[in-house]
Amino acid sequence: MNGLTGAVPLTRLALRRDRINLPVWLLGLAGFTAATTAMSATGFPTNEDLLQATRLMATSPGMRLTGLASGASVGGYAMIRDYVTLAVLAALMSTFAMVRHTRQSEETGRAEVVGAAVVGRHAELAAALMVTVGADIVLAALIGLAMVANGQPAAGSFTAGAAVGAAGLAFTGVAAVAGQLASSTRGATGLSAAVLGAAFLTSGVGNMLGRADPSGLRVDSAWPVWLSPIGWGQQMRPFGGDHWWPILLSLAALLAGVAAAALLTARRDVGHGMLPQRRGHDRAGRLLRGPAGLAWRLQRGAFAGWAVGMLGFGLVLGAVIGQMTELTGAARDWYARLGGSGQMLGAYRASMAQLAGMAVAIYVVQVLLRMRHEEADGPLESVLATAVGRWRWVASHVVVALSGAIVLLLLFAVGMGLAAGAVLGDPYGQTSTLLRAGLVQLPGTLVVAAIVVAAVGLLPRAAAAVSWTLLMAAVLLGPLFGATLRLPQWAQDLSPFTHIPKAPAAPVTAAAVLALVCVAGVLAAIGTAVLRRRNLALPT
Repeated sequence: MNGLTGAVPLTRLALRRDRINLPVWLLGLAGFTAATTAMSATGFPTNEDLLQATRLMATSPGMRLTGLASGASVGGYAMIRDYVTLAVLAALMSTFAMVRHTRQSEETGRAEVVGAAVVGRHAELAAALMVTVGADIVLAALIGLAMVANGQPAAGSFTAGAAVGAAGLAFTGVAAVAGQLASSTRGATGLSAAVLGAAFLTSGVGNMLGRADPSGLRVDSAWPVWLSPIGWGQQMRPFGGDHWWPILLSLAALLAGVAAAALLTARRDVGHGMLPQRRGHDRAGRLLRGPAGLAWRLQRGAFAGWAVGMLGFGLVLGAVIGQMTELTGAARDWYARLGGSGQMLGAYRASMAQLAGMAVAIYVVQVLLRMRHEEADGPLESVLATAVGRWRWVASHVVVALSGAIVLLLLFAVGMGLAAGAVLGDPYGQTSTLLRAGLVQLPGTLVVAAIVVAAVGLLPRAAAAVSWTLLMAAVLLGPLFGATLRLPQWAQDLSPFTHIPKAPAAPVTAAAVLALVCVAGVLAAIGTAVLRRRNLALPT
């Protein structure tokens, strides 16, 4: 028996376990690409509009943080706006898949049971790699096809898909190593997320320090981008040269990670990581004596990362407000339609507040799905064996999630308000206005939170897939994409984000806010009532 014996059956098992998760990720990212490409294709009536929008992205250092201009084209502009988002999500998809089939299998005891059969030492790692690398390849093809379907050149489209897939491949190697170093699923995911955050910041700084060419349509990045897998994908320049050689860097990172993971696998005990676990205190603090304190303890790491990100994005978006007020043509019309006002300052602030609300909704889904993880992995049974009831347990998670959402919205508003105030000369006025606009987004977040609670109660085993799918649908049907894609009004009205008042560009109406709160209350009540009466879906 060699180290890879049993890898093929384990690959089939991993595919069966991911028969819902991976298709949701793949189709969701492909659908997002198709929608945003269509938005770019229909958003510029004239070539001058496209040139102006591209120059804005290329000449603004703040905008370069999230996108790299490689010339003026519809596909190129779509990649400026979308590449970093797609690359980060592809990296997360790969990280979750690798950790799920390596570290999580050991943590739950599955690896020990499987290892008792005729299975080689490296078979589980090999199976996880085959599934994850295969998913990245399929993702690259789907993204290319999504752009081709929207009329973009095939060469640039599949280069764009390969750039996104390459980011996933690089972080497959990162997650493979993290799964050997950490002793828990959360630890492995946290290590990978830390590397992803560093990669995002490094590529962003490299682009911000770069220089725009004389035409103002192309940015030559500074050297830090070559330290980041996200930067490597940007240097492939989809629709602006279509350079494929940087993908070799991602493949090298994958191979290095796989080699390191294989080496570590042979030198550690099953169930334990290479990094020693910290010993906890002998007595729990007062905060951990209730379910709310426990929920906060479990989520504080994710909240800290989101807090830094939301504050940073607020500062960046506020710093470019002066340039936004000078927009003309299709770009101005897009912000006016999204922000609900022809007055550019109000429209821009309203549209960015809406964008922040949708981002915070992602955080809420991530945090509340922890309820399902606790049920599926077993800890919930021990919690409910105490004096904690199911209603109190659900309420603790909801309170922690919504409290975090409020703080994130406020941090974004403060960051954007201070940066915009520094440009416009009114820090207090801009900050107070954006604080109100940020809090107005909360009802939409409440509805999303209630959807997750209802999914956990009604469809526990499919809760994650249902929650993420409905969130993606809400974003695509909402004001960010719905009107641009010319969707019928009834379809746009299905999104809670459509009904959020466009503050500060438009007055806030109590009827819309109350309606969203009522919908959230009904969904949450249904989910909680069912959860209190059904059997727990515990691991078998």
